[in-house]
Amino acid sequence: MTLDSTLLAAFAPTGVLRACINLGNPILAGLDAQSRPVGISVDLAGELAKRLGVELALVVVDAAGKSVETVTNEQADVGFFAIDPRRATTIGFTAPYLLIEGFYLVRDASPVKTNAEVDQAGTRVVVGKGSAYDLFLTRELKHADIVRAPTSPTVVKTFIETGCEVAAGVKQQLEHDVAALTGYRLLDERFMVIQQAMGMPITRGEAAVAFLKTFVEDMKREGFVADAMQRHGVTGVSVAPAA
Repeated sequence: MTLDSTLLAAFAPTGVLRACINLGNPILAGLDAQSRPVGISVDLAGELAKRLGVELALVVVDAAGKSVETVTNEQADVGFFAIDPRRATTIGFTAPYLLIEGFYLVRDASPVKTNAEVDQAGTRVVVGKGSAYDLFLTRELKHADIVRAPTSPTVVKTFIETGCEVAAGVKQQLEHDVAALTGYRLLDERFMVIQQAMGMPITRGEAAVAFLKTFVEDMKREGFVADAMQRHGVTGVSVAPAA
C-alpha cells in the first residue's frame, strides 16, 4: 500500500495516529500487569501506524459508546467498533475482521428457556449503554424493557443488583463475570452476531476509508488477526471471511 500526503493527513492530521481503544470489550483489549493496553485492537492499531509510517498514540475509553463519540468528534483517528447502521451516519466502517456472539444470561430459576421468550412485557433486559447489542435490541425488542448499565463490564453487576430478569452481552464477558457465582445460566443460542470492524470519521474522505478497508482485508488474509487472537488467548470468536 502506498500513501500520498493527502491520505496520510487524513489518518494522522496531528502527525501521529490516534487510535481509540475500548477496554469495555475484553475480547479486543485489556490492561496488562503494568496497566498498559494490550489486545487485538492494540496490535491492529500498531500495525496500521507502522504501515502509515507514523507514531501511534492510544486514546483509551471504557465503553463502546464513548469510543464512537471519541472518533465521531475526531478526538481519535481510528477506532474499533461493531458495525451498526446508527453509527454509520458518522463513521466509515471496514468490513468486519472478527465475528463475536451475543448471548442472554438468566438466573437458573428463570422460566425463560429460549431467546423468543425474552421479548415479553414485564421482562427487563440489561445491556451496556451504547453497545452494539444495546443498539440492536433497542430496535428488535418490542415488548421487553431495556435497562442500560454504564458499561458492558458492569452489565452483570447491574443485572444482579437490580433484580432484572435478563442480561445481554458478549458471551465471553458474561461467562467471565459469573464464573465464580452460582445460580446463573446462558440461554442455548446466540441472539446476534456482532461484526467487529475498524472505522474512522467519514469526514476524512472516501479514499481514507477505502485504504482502511484494504488494510483490514490484508490483516485477515495475511493471518495477522488469527495470530493476534492466539497471542492474546482469545477463543470463542472467529476471523470474519474476506469481504
